[in-house]
Amino acid sequence: MELQERLNDVRSRIAAAERQAGRPAGSVQLIAVSKTFEADAIRPAIDAGQRVFGENRVQESQGKWPDLKADYPEIELHLIGPLQSNKTADAVALFDVIETVDREKIARALAEEMKRQGRTPRLYVQVNTGLEPQKAGIPPQDTPDFVALCRDQLGLSIEGLMCIPPAEENPGPHFALLAKLAAKCSVEKLSMGMSGDYETAIAFGATSVRVGSAIFGAR
Repeated sequence: MELQERLNDVRSRIAAAERQAGRPAGSVQLIAVSKTFEADAIRPAIDAGQRVFGENRVQESQGKWPDLKADYPEIELHLIGPLQSNKTADAVALFDVIETVDREKIARALAEEMKRQGRTPRLYVQVNTGLEPQKAGIPPQDTPDFVALCRDQLGLSIEGLMCIPPAEENPGPHFALLAKLAAKCSVEKLSMGMSGDYETAIAFGATSVRVGSAIFGAR
């Protein structure tokens, strides 16, 4: 299948999952994960109408997205990989949404940098629903207090929560937990679900799904 066919297939499956879950058409945003792909591989997706993309690394994104965003100003770029404190300024300058706020040090650095630049990318808190030691994210039990700290002490507007369930586990309980935490924290957005499980995520209330290999092919 060509990229446009794969993209259309993912869009169709999202629409079907929305209907199956009794949700309004268009209620789930598709984030096309373009990490490791060069600009020439991304342009066909843009030509097919895709305007929301996700990247894992700040430095890699700097090599391709400034020119693409200059050509297509309506593109919305999400950081979905870990953010190092020394990359905070670059992330605030480039990304429209940062989904991986995962510790107080990063939250403070973002607050300072957003004030300095006068730019306010939308923010999500990453939750480590599986309590995996090798994975970034706030423990579920600490998430409400962390969201409150971001809002009340640092003046950050937290739009949503995101998670990456353990690869070997049924993702459904993790998606359910994230939805429960979002309600407790009074956040509206849920970024959850990837190429292998995005239809399940939609059933549990995902407002955006992060799909890479099903669109761009194997890395």
